[in-house]
Amino acid sequence: MSTLFHAIKEDHEEMYEYHDQYNRAHERGDVEAQARWARQLTWEVARHAVGEEIVVYPLMEQHLGDKGRQLADHDREEHQQVKQRLYKLESLQPGSKEYHELITTMMESLHHHNDDEEIKDLPLLEPALGEDASKQAALSFKKTKKLVPTRAHPSIPNKPPAETLLGLLEAPIDKLKDWFAAFPTEEEMKEAKQELEHRDHDAAAGR
Repeated sequence: MSTLFHAIKEDHEEMYEYHDQYNRAHERGDVEAQARWARQLTWEVARHAVGEEIVVYPLMEQHLGDKGRQLADHDREEHQQVKQRLYKLESLQPGSKEYHELITTMMESLHHHNDDEEIKDLPLLEPALGEDASKQAALSFKKTKKLVPTRAHPSIPNKPPAETLLGLLEAPIDKLKDWFAAFPTEEEMKEAKQELEHRDHDAAAGR
């Protein structure tokens, strides 16, 4: 069973892999592949953000006192910016200049946000939790991601319990939309997972 740090970092690596795949499709001018990988990327980012807001940030507030509340509020603000960009992305045309620029801007801010979590937030939280509680938090985080919305909803509150309740209402609608959306093929995902086995983004070096 993975710790919370490793569960979060695993998600970060997936985001970077999906963005790399999107960039490769963009470089070769494959608009359909761009749309597929952008959908996979936004699906992952949306679920990850809400999972953190429901599971991780309350733990920071509970175990790290004023510092934890300060860090959690800062992270929520950055999530809100990402959600607004994801929401806007759905109104744009894959392959357009504006679409690509928005994804690029979003990922630049996400790199900074993710690095902060790996360098500042989680190294403070993990010792406060202890290994067993960290593993339980990781399991809760992964379970929560299966239930939350798969698309951005900037208007939904970013704290439980309101976020949890409203998110559960939106999630079935999002999943119905996903049913009709184009995601990477099975072969494309297989190749991406093989690459993921060798990924290890160094947050400190990436700053």
